[in-house]
Amino acid sequence: MDCLFCKILNKEIPADVIYEDDLVIAFNDINPQAPTHALVIPRKHIATTNDIADEDTALVGHMVQVAGKIAKEQGFDESGYRTVFNCNDHGGQTVHHIHLHLLGGKPLGWPPYFDENLKKPLS
Repeated sequence: MDCLFCKILNKEIPADVIYEDDLVIAFNDINPQAPTHALVIPRKHIATTNDIADEDTALVGHMVQVAGKIAKEQGFDESGYRTVFNCNDHGGQTVHHIHLHLLGGKPLGWPPYFDENLKKPLS
């Protein structure tokens, strides 16, 4: 399998790991969109959110809980943060191994890719 995140899990590619347990790892995104931008990925390869099976429900819930733990450790759990799953190309998914984006450490606007100065979506 030629999956970037599976290679990170197998230690074939380095990552700045900030959390690890038997089910998931979390590491800092190489292209951060906020002061903290971590990715929480399951050790089990699941290509997209469309591929989450009934037996994966607890695993996905655990991913969300881990994001909350990291937010607390980073000190922005009370001020707020964003969690995002992207699905397939139009949803912005670039690696087809589900991953939860955790963004925090600054106020986050909506829509997420809107430049307030230009008053239009970023391209």
